Amino acid sequence: MSRIDLDEFSDLIERPDGAVRREAEARRERLAVTPGSLGRLDELGEWLAAARGTALVRQIERPRVVLFAGDHGVARLDVSGRTAGTAGELVRGVLEGASPVAVLARRLDVPVRVVDLSVDTEPDAFPAEVVRHRVRRGSGRIDVEDALTLDEAEAAFRAGVAVADEEADSGTDLVVLGDLSVGGTTAAAVLIAALCGTDASVVTGRGGLAIDDLAWMRKCAAIRDALRRARPVLGDQLQLLATVGGADLAAMTGFLLQSAVRKLPVVLDGVVSAACALVAQRVAFRAPDWWLAGHLSGEPGQAKALDRMALEPLLDQSVRVGEGVGALLALPLVRSAAALAAELPEVKAGEAGAEETGAEEAEEASDEESARPVE
Repeated sequence: MSRIDLDEFSDLIERPDGAVRREAEARRERLAVTPGSLGRLDELGEWLAAARGTALVRQIERPRVVLFAGDHGVARLDVSGRTAGTAGELVRGVLEGASPVAVLARRLDVPVRVVDLSVDTEPDAFPAEVVRHRVRRGSGRIDVEDALTLDEAEAAFRAGVAVADEEADSGTDLVVLGDLSVGGTTAAAVLIAALCGTDASVVTGRGGLAIDDLAWMRKCAAIRDALRRARPVLGDQLQLLATVGGADLAAMTGFLLQSAVRKLPVVLDGVVSAACALVAQRVAFRAPDWWLAGHLSGEPGQAKALDRMALEPLLDQSVRVGEGVGALLALPLVRSAAALAAELPEVKAGEAGAEETGAEEAEEASDEESARPVE
């Protein structure tokens, strides 16, 4: 059994402030724009108010993209559009500013942090701040062996908790969470199928590079075999991550739970972050109240996980590249909701009455005009 007491998270995680949310809803009724006319932006503004503990929503000033990186041994079965062991290329692309998430982050002026947990490279391949939480080089092939030892899973989980604390302590006010992995969607699908009690075919998608039918069948078989190994350890979430997850997924799970403890809102990206969120929900049922689903990627496992957590995606652009790109695309929407909730003026009671009186007078005048005989 794990030496980490996961039950503590249920005690430590509180829901966003319900009284503040009600106050924000009442304030929304007084704004100059008709309630409901802004659609989900109203709901987002109220969620942000509750999460940040103030009815007058503060702007999101210090968001950050956090990407957990790792290679998965199951990719050696050719279940991914990328060659096994090449997550390091994804990391280098981000660090060099040449990846999709790096381009968008520059445009949106959002810093990006990469955390290497189990990339299959030499440790000195990346800067020290990237590799200082590394647990191992690559994760095991989950269809026939454990991804990690339990000690490694604990180390990765604690690394995720530490990263959440570092972000909260540094003043980050919202995190866009993503992954840089090869084979990660296969491990994520196993976790989702295990926790939702579904078959492999229900959660098997085609990944970021849209694998062909033969690769999809290999992926489905790998998930089926890994599911057999996952079901006996469903009662211990950390053992589950050690058996069929990976160091990056264990770290993301710890990160999500500790972010909820620290009341740090998180925008989830694709199927990998959704799978980790589902594991975290099993640990602490209130934790999902601190997360937003950034987008719908088209991966069936992601849709299944989000439905189980009652999280409705903000966008549906079929972005499958990973890297936190889809979640980052949702950031301007979240910022817009915060700006509208903070800056739209309230209508004073007298002004509202005057507007209603004026409207009534205009209507009466119109009725009188239409009642006159035509000469």
